[in-house]
Amino acid sequence: MVEEGALLWEPTPDVVRAARITRYMERLGRTGDYEDVWKWSVESPADFWTSIWDYFGVIGTRGDGPVIQGTMPDAEWFAGSALNYAENALRGHPGRAAVIFRSEAGSRWQYSLGELREEVARVRAGLVRLGVGRGDRVAAYVPNIPEALIAFLATASLGAVWSSCSPDFGAPSVTDRFAQIEPKVLVAVDGYRYGGKAYDRSEMVREIAGRLPTLQTTVWIPVLREGAPDDASDCAPDTALSWDDLRAESAPLEFERVPFDHPLWVLYSSGTTGLPKPIVHGHGGIVLEHLKSLSFHQDLGEGDVFFWYTTTGWMMWNYLIGGLLVGSTVLLYDGSAAHPDTGALWRLAAEEGVTYFGTGAPYIMASMKAGVKPEGLDRLRGIGSTGSPLPPEGFAWVYSDVKPDVQLGSFSGGTDVCTGFVGAVPLLPIRAGVIPCRCLGASVESFDPAGASIVGEVGELVVTRPMPSMPVMFWNDPSGDRYRESYFADYPGVWRHGDWIKILPDGGCVIYGRSDSTLNRGGVRMGTSEFYRVVERFEEIADSLVIDTGQLGREGRLLLFVTLAEGASVSDELTSRLRTVLRTELSPRHVPDEIHVVPGIPRTLSGKKLEVPVRKILLGTPVEKAANPDAMANPEVLTHFAPQQ
Repeated sequence: MVEEGALLWEPTPDVVRAARITRYMERLGRTGDYEDVWKWSVESPADFWTSIWDYFGVIGTRGDGPVIQGTMPDAEWFAGSALNYAENALRGHPGRAAVIFRSEAGSRWQYSLGELREEVARVRAGLVRLGVGRGDRVAAYVPNIPEALIAFLATASLGAVWSSCSPDFGAPSVTDRFAQIEPKVLVAVDGYRYGGKAYDRSEMVREIAGRLPTLQTTVWIPVLREGAPDDASDCAPDTALSWDDLRAESAPLEFERVPFDHPLWVLYSSGTTGLPKPIVHGHGGIVLEHLKSLSFHQDLGEGDVFFWYTTTGWMMWNYLIGGLLVGSTVLLYDGSAAHPDTGALWRLAAEEGVTYFGTGAPYIMASMKAGVKPEGLDRLRGIGSTGSPLPPEGFAWVYSDVKPDVQLGSFSGGTDVCTGFVGAVPLLPIRAGVIPCRCLGASVESFDPAGASIVGEVGELVVTRPMPSMPVMFWNDPSGDRYRESYFADYPGVWRHGDWIKILPDGGCVIYGRSDSTLNRGGVRMGTSEFYRVVERFEEIADSLVIDTGQLGREGRLLLFVTLAEGASVSDELTSRLRTVLRTELSPRHVPDEIHVVPGIPRTLSGKKLEVPVRKILLGTPVEKAANPDAMANPEVLTHFAPQQ
């Protein structure tokens, strides 16, 4: 057990001097501490975001309109400005390394910035031949391969709108997303490799294409059949054009500058309990937000190799490729994080000289449980963790077994803004289980049920002032009603994100999980992350899910579901130890009424635990109506949570 708040790392004077945020503060003439700069950034948003545009020399026309006008949810940024994401991402010396690609199967490709620009220009010309222009949608069913990045940049350069899903999504889940945006072009692969196995998706691509009535062309990328005669084009949909044909002609690279809030891409909510929300972000908001966050919070710039383990169906892919905006080399990886063993990603980082390594909190915890001891990480300066709260034990393992002088940043944000609300910064120490700060420009507070701001207590995570990367809109939501209902229904004019947060007096933060899956026992509310921290510390337990069935003021039962580690078995002794530790470390109210062993814990495709759908099942909702199986990584496990007749 590691004490929450235990000091693990402090920045040395050299680290502070070298930090990119220090140079920014010096340029501003602000020599105070981080909290002072954060307060200025949220209290003077026009001055702050103008300083970001100027400091990074954003390519585009600022315009003479106000920096910000209106309030949430209708705030408008940089009226009259024009810019293009791709133009800003593809600037720099043509000889520098821009992209490295590695696959689980051993493939390695590298692109200089000049080579990347040439590929983007070719694909852009191909899209123009297909009739793609400003405002048209290009959808992609692709893994994390260079073609995905190239196609996105080509799409963005035209002012067209990008949207992607990973090929581990099932056809219904994909069409639930893409049918909403009515794409003109679909970029798709014939399959992918994961965990040492090949997964053919050619028939699924045919099915997806057949369900998109606006689709005019499918661009076919052979991954499993690469090098076969004609790239096995007989497996492609009838409307298919090969990737090689798309990029066949050389052309000058041009950029369509668009208004600040012009749609850049469409991301989606998980879609586990309803039709996925199509979340639209604008060119300008993402450019400014990612410049700020990647440079000042991840401390990235030229010479860095930036990696985050992700698929194209998770917002972290969009965040990862933002490394191009700050001049970093972006490392793309396609494959399993644990093939052939749990240490695979750490070896990848060592081999490629990664300077910033990003992953989900579950991978850090899995590495700790597997006894992984990474080596060769000489260039590593930072580690990022997101997706779910990282418990103090995960923090401590990084410093004891990975690297003692690394800057570990646990971040919490969301697809909704494609960034973090709270995270780390090189100026502040790292303490076990504590996120060091609220991010620049993010006016994050903790609200009690009455809407009062609280410090030192757990409350609702809210954002009280607009951020430029907040959604421009939801697609097909002309009235804005769906958008308002999603974030502004509880506190008018204030963004409610749906997480429990405690803001400490010094500005540090602790995230306690989703507020819609709270454990409310005898009037004592607790986030699920506290529960998981205790349970998953047991070597015998690989994963867990806790559900409180209470409703409408009536206390229910507290049910704990566990997946056992390999070779472990449940016993009276294990359950007794579990109950004792939960009683001691949490409270007698949080001892589970029942403990059940299940073959797996249901998760979304991006790895989040599905607490709410399981709660619905336990309260009587049929399994088939509680969650969309195509939006899940392991839908087969849901049936194990249905009450036994």
